[in-house]
Amino acid sequence: METVITVFALLFLVFIGLGAYVTVKAVGAAKRGVDRTIAQARRTVEDHTLRAKSIAQVGPAGEIAQLRLALRSSMRATQDALHAGVAEDESLRESLGLFQRLSAHGQELDADLKRLESEPDRTTLAAHLPELRRRTERITRAADSLRWAARDRAHRFAEDDLDALGAQIDIETGALRHWTRPEPQQAPPWPDAPAAADGTAGRQSGPDPRAPRADEAPAPAALTPPSPRAAYPWQKKPRPESTT
Repeated sequence: METVITVFALLFLVFIGLGAYVTVKAVGAAKRGVDRTIAQARRTVEDHTLRAKSIAQVGPAGEIAQLRLALRSSMRATQDALHAGVAEDESLRESLGLFQRLSAHGQELDADLKRLESEPDRTTLAAHLPELRRRTERITRAADSLRWAARDRAHRFAEDDLDALGAQIDIETGALRHWTRPEPQQAPPWPDAPAAADGTAGRQSGPDPRAPRADEAPAPAALTPPSPRAAYPWQKKPRPESTT
């Protein structure tokens, strides 16, 4: 009985521990979600405020607001592009590390611009504007280069995948429409050579090359027949053959 009570007590403690762990994790996730929502809302409000200042204000103060708005827009767009691409392409992690180093310079510049928004001395503010403009252009140009390189890489991979997919689809459609292909026409076989009458194979069946041609005339006869040889007195007459 004591063993059963001990087991139930242990199970109860395990369930309580699991419940507490799940509750802590849920609270933490909810808190992070709330923090992200608040940060997003704060950024949205600040962006709208900067946009309004860049339109309404003139002179150095309006240009400061324009620089801040351009800097924040470029850095946020690059950050979103790299974070979205690194989930599919691990080679972008190095680019993401470079962007984090660039973000430190961007945040420092944004803090300087924010402090200068409340600067009452417009002459001093105007004197610092060329340097601030140069820093802003350098940082935004670097961020834009990273963002467009990542997008071009993703588009290139998509084009290569689409080309390979198109080639496979062409092969598959050709295989599915195999009945539409014309049957290759076979050439008729050559007839066998006739066998020779005497049983020999491969003898030429044409006319005998030694026979005279039909269009050739016979060789002309001798013009003068041979004359009989003259008999001389010292020659003996031929003896007649014996009839016996």
